[in-house]
Amino acid sequence: MRWQLRLRAAERGVFKAVEMRRLLAEAGLRISTGKMSALWSATVAPVSVRLDDLEVICRVLGCDAAGLLALEDPLPGPPAPLASPGPAAGKDGVAWAWNNGPATGQPAGRPRPSLPPV
Repeated sequence: MRWQLRLRAAERGVFKAVEMRRLLAEAGLRISTGKMSALWSATVAPVSVRLDDLEVICRVLGCDAAGLLALEDPLPGPPAPLASPGPAAGKDGVAWAWNNGPATGQPAGRPRPSLPPV
């Protein structure tokens, strides 16, 4: 994910972290200098941001969370459908399918559960 705080701030005429920090403080969000510096200089989305802090940032900048976060490389094509339970479904109703290896994020030959259709 790409973090676009500076871009959104610049669209509002805010070009310095100290200005942004002051606006956030006026809106009720007190951020330390270190945290503001990390948020301001980051180009990759922060590991964590409290949702209520994110809400204040969005209110100050007049955007939503999608305006602050952008996908680096969206996945190509539509998502793959979930496997439906059939003969491979266990007594718990969970179907087990063998994955195709590293492309699925799991080692080859390891079963992964798929949820039954709703």
